[in-house]
Amino acid sequence: MRHAAGTLLFIARFAILGLAMAFVVGLFWPGSGERLRARFGLTAPAPASQPHAAGGPVSYADAVAAAAPSVVNIYANKIVTEQAVRMYDNPVLQQLFGGQPTTFQHREQTLGSGVIVSARGQGYVLTNNHVIAHAADIQVLLYDGRIAKASLVGADEESDLAVLKIDASNLPVIHIAGQPLRPGDVVLAIGNPLGLNQTVTMGIVSAIGRQLNGSSAEDFIQTDAAINLGNSGGALVNAEGELVGINTLLIGKAAGAEGIGFAIPVTTAKKVLDQIIATGHVVRGWLGADYAFVPVAADSGLPAAARGALVTAVYPGSPAALAGIRPRDILLRLGSDDILDPADLRRHEAALKPGSKVAISGLRNGSPFHVEATLVQRPAMSADGMPDG
Repeated sequence: MRHAAGTLLFIARFAILGLAMAFVVGLFWPGSGERLRARFGLTAPAPASQPHAAGGPVSYADAVAAAAPSVVNIYANKIVTEQAVRMYDNPVLQQLFGGQPTTFQHREQTLGSGVIVSARGQGYVLTNNHVIAHAADIQVLLYDGRIAKASLVGADEESDLAVLKIDASNLPVIHIAGQPLRPGDVVLAIGNPLGLNQTVTMGIVSAIGRQLNGSSAEDFIQTDAAINLGNSGGALVNAEGELVGINTLLIGKAAGAEGIGFAIPVTTAKKVLDQIIATGHVVRGWLGADYAFVPVAADSGLPAAARGALVTAVYPGSPAALAGIRPRDILLRLGSDDILDPADLRRHEAALKPGSKVAISGLRNGSPFHVEATLVQRPAMSADGMPDG
């Protein structure tokens, strides 16, 4: 019994001594235990790492800080003439002759936004045409509080874009995005809604390539970022603060809509900007026909996903008419490009310079045909999509 107690006491002493030595080693040489266990293959398996879900940034303040200085407030003053009836002061004359037709003028101010896109010599600002249309004078409020008088360089009603020139130094030019947008991308709308001064709203790209006018060559970005009156002409930027579009239109609750706004893609805006700076206006090619989607019927002989554009009307004297294109023709190819749909055809058509000769291929009553047309300049279009004049 005494021998067993001595043995236990001996073991306890060495255990205490071992723990003390381990404490000293761990205190002065941290991590040595893990190294020894690893050396002798005694390392415990690491716990399985939890999958990390990629998420967006907690804040978009950096994107706003990068883009906001380039967004300006626009105040367009217009002289509006209205019809009225002037009444005589004398009650007798008023009773005898009634009122006299007359006109009167009053001043109206339109609120909008713009984006500084170039500082070549003088600053160039992109905005919406409807913001500055018929303006007698235009004032621009810069981010740093400076006020500059703006002059109109040129405007394009079809894309609803206008270019202003301001004489100011040290202008912050916005960075233009180089990557294409995708539905689901986060976007920020920066502008001057309801005269509240610079405001930021956030949403996503709901869709791209939206057509708002069946005869227009332009398409739009659809977004659910809140766009209100005064946001027109402001910047739509991505999560890095790069310009992806110019805000232009909203469909409000009066139409039963919620979160449907539109912006002009920056690629379109850049083309319009360059042409207006160079020539003062935008030139587009025109074939002179109206198009619709190709109908697909069981006996049409066309694949289920038929491509091309169906000619619905040909304007007399137009390049299409002179080339012999007829209603109900199906156009499949313009020059070296296959035609995907009516919108695609209008974009390709508009991109060609007036005077360009282009080969056109298609189907007429199921048989292939080929013609050549010389495009002319696209005329101004009325609200119903018909050429003016």
